[in-house]
Amino acid sequence: MRAINPWINFNGNAEEAFTFYRSVFGGAFTRIIRFKDLSSAEFQVAEKEANKIMHIALPIGKNNVLIGNDVPEFMGPTNENENRSKISVSADSREEAESIFNGLSAGGNVEGPIGDTPWGTYAGMFRDKYGIEWIVEFDPGYGG
Repeated sequence: MRAINPWINFNGNAEEAFTFYRSVFGGAFTRIIRFKDLSSAEFQVAEKEANKIMHIALPIGKNNVLIGNDVPEFMGPTNENENRSKISVSADSREEAESIFNGLSAGGNVEGPIGDTPWGTYAGMFRDKYGIEWIVEFDPGYGG
């Protein structure tokens, strides 16, 4: 396994928060995807959601990445005191990602089945049987 990183949910202010985190930790964002970047006939994005952050990543140190996103309004507000984060596991292979995903999601609730993503990774997300939210991802473009 390459890394496990925190993933934080926001109610529309992810970019503001990550700009603040960058001012503290330094560095540069490695990925920023807005909801409008994924808009298609199959995945229509409301105008008020278009510029919200679907995915943002800020490397911290050698092997750590702080990840975040805005929760679309149709999914309901994120409670400011709980359920603001997920645990993101970066696997070394598709096989490892699938094994971790299948193992941890057993008895839980799969929110996004593991599979190929529009941004070129292999990922899935779920809430485990204890209520913890996870994202398991393999990025074939990662050279580390």
